Amino acid sequence: MTAGASPSSEAQRRAYALDALRGLAILGMILSGQLPFGEHAGAAWMYHAQVPPPEHRWIATLAGITWVDLVFPFFLFALGAAIPLALSRRLEQGGAKCKTGMFILERGFLLGFFALYVEAIRPYVISEHPSVKTWLVALLGFGLLFPLLMRLPEAWPATWRWGIRAAGWAGSVALLALLRYPGGKGFSLERSDIIIVVLANMAVFGSLLWWLTRRNLLLRLGVLGILVAIRLSNMPHPLEGWVSDIWRWSPLPWLYRLYYLQYLFIVVPGTIAGDLLQAWMRQEEAEQAPVPGAPKAWSLLRFLTIGMLMLCLPILLVVGLKARWLVATTLITFAHCATGWWLMSKPSNGIERLFHTLFHWATYWLVLGLFFEPYEGGIKKDRATMSYYFVTAGCAICVLIGLSIIIDVFRRKRWVQLLIDNGQNPMIAYAGINNLIIPLLALTTVSPFLSSLVTSPWLGFLHGAIITLLLALSVSFFTKHKIFWRT
Repeated sequence: MTAGASPSSEAQRRAYALDALRGLAILGMILSGQLPFGEHAGAAWMYHAQVPPPEHRWIATLAGITWVDLVFPFFLFALGAAIPLALSRRLEQGGAKCKTGMFILERGFLLGFFALYVEAIRPYVISEHPSVKTWLVALLGFGLLFPLLMRLPEAWPATWRWGIRAAGWAGSVALLALLRYPGGKGFSLERSDIIIVVLANMAVFGSLLWWLTRRNLLLRLGVLGILVAIRLSNMPHPLEGWVSDIWRWSPLPWLYRLYYLQYLFIVVPGTIAGDLLQAWMRQEEAEQAPVPGAPKAWSLLRFLTIGMLMLCLPILLVVGLKARWLVATTLITFAHCATGWWLMSKPSNGIERLFHTLFHWATYWLVLGLFFEPYEGGIKKDRATMSYYFVTAGCAICVLIGLSIIIDVFRRKRWVQLLIDNGQNPMIAYAGINNLIIPLLALTTVSPFLSSLVTSPWLGFLHGAIITLLLALSVSFFTKHKIFWRT
C-alpha cells in the first residue's frame, strides 16, 4: 500500500468515515443507556458528568465532560456534515426551490412524528411493569415504522408505494390512539423524545441555514454570532426585553423552542466539514492522490501518526477537563494542535488537503471552546455551555479525520464496517434497542439471565456491551439487506 493511495470510486460516492462517525455516536448513545445504575454503577466517567453515581442526581455546579457527553454532539455534527451532501444533489438535479423547501420541512415533520411515536411505544413508558402483552405491543410499534419510514424502490409502482405509506400511517396513528399509559392516560403531545425533537429542529434549521448560505460561509458564521448574542442575553437567566420575548416564544412548544437552536453551534461546523467532504469526493480520481512513490506524498508512518494524534486528542480533552487539570490540558491541547499543523503541512493531493483544512477548523473550534471554558462555571453538557459546543465540534472533526485515515488511506474499511452499517441506519438503531432487542430478550427469557450476571460494575458494563452488540448486529443485518429508514 502506497502512502496516500487513492480511494476507490465507491468511496468517492460516499463518505464512509462520516457514516462511521455517525455509527460510533449512535452506538455510544445506546451503550450509555444500558450501563447499570444503583449498587452496581460504575465509575463517574461512565455516565454524564453532571449526574455522577451513586445517586445520579443532577449537580449544576459540577464541571467537566465524559465520553458519554460526546456521543450526542458527534451525532449532531454528522447530521450537519450530511446536509451539503444530501441537499446539493437535489439542487443540482434542477429541482424547484419549493420542492427543496418541502423536502426539508417533510424531513422535520417525520422526525417530529418519530419523536412522539418512539417515546409512546417504549415498553417502560407503556407500563412500569411490562408484561408479555407490553412486549408484543412494543414489537408491533417497531414493525409499523417500516412501511412508514422505509425507503421504497423507485421501480415499484406509485400506487404500491402510496398504499404502503398509507398503511404505515394508518397503523401507527391507530396504535397511538389505542395505547393507554399508567394512570389511564392516552396520547399526549407532551410525551416525546427530546433527543429526536432537537434533531428535528437541527434538520430543519440547519438545512435552511446551509441552503441560504451555501455560497457565503462568512454569512453562515455571522448567523452563529447572532445566536451567541441571543444566548448571552438569556443564559443562565433571561434578561427582560424583546430578546427574552423571542427566546421564550414558541408556536409549538412540544416541537420548537429557540433554546434548541444553540445546537447549531455544532451543526454549522458540521456543514463546513460537509462542504469540504463534498469537494473532496467530487475531485477526479487522479487528483485524490499522487502517483505512487511521488516524493511529496505523506508517508504511511506520517498518516499513522496523524491518525493516532486525532483519536487521542478527544481522550486527552475528556480526561483533562473532567479532572479539572485546566492549564495543563489547555497547554497540551495547543501543543497537539501545533504538532497536527506541522504533520499536515504541505499537502500534495486531495485527501491530504482535506485533512489539512479539516484540522485547521478543528483547531479553531477547540481553541475557541477552551477560551470559553471558564465561562458559565466550566464546560458542561447539562446545561450545555458555549465551551461544550465548540470543544465537542472540534473533537468530532478529529475523530472524523482518524476514521477517514483508517478507511480511505489504509483501506481498512472492514475494521469499522459495523459502525458504518449502523451509521447508515441510525433511526433503526435508535428505535430498535427499546422496541426490538429488549422485547425479544424479555420474551425469550434471556434478559433475566443476563441481568443475573450483573454482580459488579464491570459485569454491568459487559451486560450493556452485549446488548449494544446485539443491536448493532441487528441493524447491520437490515443495512446489508438494503432496508433503510428515511431520516
